[in-house]
Amino acid sequence: MMAEITAESLRPNAERLAADLKALAEYTDSVAPGWTRQVFSDPYRASRQWTRHHMDEAGLETHIDAAGNIVGVLPGRNPSLPVLMTGSHTDTVHGGGRFDGMVGVLGSIELARTLREAGLQFERDLVVVDFLGEEANPYGISCIGSRSIAGVLKPEHLDRTDHEGNKLGDVMTAFGLNPNQAISQAWKPGSIHSYVELHIEQGPLLERRGTSIGVVTAIAGIDRLMAQFHGRPDHAGTTPMDGRQDALLAAASAILTIEREACGAPIHGVSTTGRIESSPGAFNIVPDDAKIWAELRSIDPAWLGEVKMRIAQEIAEEADKRGVHTMVEWLSDQAPVQATKLVQDQIAQAADAIGLSWEAVPSGAGHDAAHIASIAPMGMIFVPSQGGRSHVPEEFTDISDISQGVHVLGAALARLDSTENPR
Repeated sequence: MMAEITAESLRPNAERLAADLKALAEYTDSVAPGWTRQVFSDPYRASRQWTRHHMDEAGLETHIDAAGNIVGVLPGRNPSLPVLMTGSHTDTVHGGGRFDGMVGVLGSIELARTLREAGLQFERDLVVVDFLGEEANPYGISCIGSRSIAGVLKPEHLDRTDHEGNKLGDVMTAFGLNPNQAISQAWKPGSIHSYVELHIEQGPLLERRGTSIGVVTAIAGIDRLMAQFHGRPDHAGTTPMDGRQDALLAAASAILTIEREACGAPIHGVSTTGRIESSPGAFNIVPDDAKIWAELRSIDPAWLGEVKMRIAQEIAEEADKRGVHTMVEWLSDQAPVQATKLVQDQIAQAADAIGLSWEAVPSGAGHDAAHIASIAPMGMIFVPSQGGRSHVPEEFTDISDISQGVHVLGAALARLDSTENPR
């Protein structure tokens, strides 16, 4: 007779989980700062071999799909039922940390290992996924793996190029993937009973309030843009200030416009200009060309829709005053995504059952969960980030907090396992 699954029976091995995080952190780019492991890099390739082997050792039946997702399955008692899915990603930003994404993947593997070692089994199959390439990349398409599973990776995405002219599709092929199959392998709606992702908060709210668990209510939408500015080169010493067509000054003004709009968001809004270029790049020549790359994020879809039009108009008007021509190109967009209410409730009730404090929080960061939500009920669990720091080498979450998050993940999935229809 199969043992009964209780919240206590799902308590993870924190010491083992800490060792796993340390082992994965060894796979980094030796010439880059922090724990850098970017998609398609050699360290990323090596780390995924380790991750798949780690899944195998935990008792998961693994394969790598056409988009490069590492998929592990822990069989349930009734394989005909829609599956429970969890996971995250193991790629990082340049100069990133060792917890963003990794906590969700290794925590899910630890959950599978805990179930197997205790002789416990969900009714449904448990699917653990290390999604390929969640972080932003030079091709402007984040969440490559989860987009593929959700059916929103498109042929035009494969034609996106980096600054050297390399196409995403060609780079995927060189990495051993099959991009043509990746755009046609979407999982059918209804095949996933529910998806729950464990992640560090990447912000300061939980730590400031002394709360153990964040129950995510929504994932912010993201709009990314590139703005180009064309002015006129002139001698920097002899051209009067009121006679210049300075493209770089127009770009600087645009950056402040983007910041001002985000500061005025009525509910939640942030903006970041992460890159700027200008030419000819000399002290003694007025810049004639400039480009900026920026993004806006919010959980408010109405504001995101309105602000795009305002920003493009304001940038053009301010540049025109300087005699500079502009072109604004929106590179990608992702609408805000609401977490499924019943999944949120099950996460909160799981935290209550374990005796952990929790509160409802929005996510300002993007996640694979936002794409899986298009084909399955979705929820996310946050654990505190020390100082709210993330995407930096100083990113840190205490192993006790991570272990509690894994515990809640298991308890929430156990509750969802017996739920008929989370929608």
